[in-house]
Amino acid sequence: MAAANTVDLAEALALGPPWRHLCYVMLYAPNPKKLFGGRIPLRYSVLMYMRFDGRLGFPGGFVSDDSPTLEDGLNDELLKRLGEGVSTFSVVHNDYRSTLSDDKSKVVAHFYTKCLTLEQLQAVEAKAPLAKDYGLEVFGLVRVPLYILQDGVGGLPAFLENSFIGASREQLLEALQDLAILDPETISTLKERIIQRRLR
Repeated sequence: MAAANTVDLAEALALGPPWRHLCYVMLYAPNPKKLFGGRIPLRYSVLMYMRFDGRLGFPGGFVSDDSPTLEDGLNDELLKRLGEGVSTFSVVHNDYRSTLSDDKSKVVAHFYTKCLTLEQLQAVEAKAPLAKDYGLEVFGLVRVPLYILQDGVGGLPAFLENSFIGASREQLLEALQDLAILDPETISTLKERIIQRRLR
C-alpha cells in the first residue's frame, strides 16, 4: 500500500463494496532477559513474520464479510496464521491503532497492537508451526531486535534493512515510540537512516 492515506476508522467502516478490510497486529510482551551475560537488556519481545512473498509483516489477513467486527475477523485470521497459541488472548477494539486506505487496490488496512505476557508470546511461537497456513502463507516468526550494537549497525538498524510489506516498517517504528518501547530520539535516528539508505 505504497500510496496509502491515513483515514478515520468510522470513515473506513462506512466504505462498501468493492472495498476490502485487512487487519493485522503487532504482538509484543515485556521481556526481562538480557543478552551477552547481561550487557544488553531485551526489555520487550516483538513479533513479526516472514510472508510467502519474502517480505516481513505483521500477522493478520483479510476479514470475512461475515465477521461481526473487525476484531472478530482478525482473531479468526490469527488462528489460521499462528495456530492454537493465540487461544489464550483476543485482540479487542481497545488494541486498535490506525487505518490506511489505498484507492487503487480498494483496501483499507487496520493496524492493532496487543500486549501479551512473555509466556503467551512464547506459546504463539511454539505452536505456530502447527497452524493451518504455516509453510504456505507464513514462513516463520521472527523477533524484532530492539537494541543497537556498538557498531551502530547490528540489531534494529540491520533488521530494518529487510524488505517489509506495505507500511509495516513505518508502523513498527511508530508503535515502538508510541508504546514507549524505544525513545523518540532513537526512532528519529532510525528513520533518518532509512531515508539516507533510500537516497543511495
